[in-house]
Amino acid sequence: MTVSDPIGDMLTRIRNGLMARHESITVPASKTKVAIAEILKQEGFIRDFSILRGTTPQQIVRMQMAYREGNSPVINGLRRVSKPGLRVYVQRGEIPRIFGGLGIAVVSTSSGVMTGREAWRKGIGGELLAYVW
Repeated sequence: MTVSDPIGDMLTRIRNGLMARHESITVPASKTKVAIAEILKQEGFIRDFSILRGTTPQQIVRMQMAYREGNSPVINGLRRVSKPGLRVYVQRGEIPRIFGGLGIAVVSTSSGVMTGREAWRKGIGGELLAYVW
């Protein structure tokens, strides 16, 4: 099965895994997805992630979900911003703050995938991939 929006598919799998209280979720690997998983780990939204070799040549990213004490997920929401049918690009000054800095914007820049805060510090814009809060 071919997915037209792989990043949107990844975010949906995370959202569904959290609603079902899964310990971990898996998604087909790509450089962008691994970079997003790295950002989610750095920002404390997931516990850890690993890249596995499955039964097919396609590698798999397994993400360990993070939950608070009351078994509520650390991630309250995920939203895909730039979609294949409507790309959204931002300049340095246009990078939004999510919930007053409690959430993050994931931006794909010429220097790689990074948080909106990092992109703003480096003075670069790019494609606004998603919001996580």
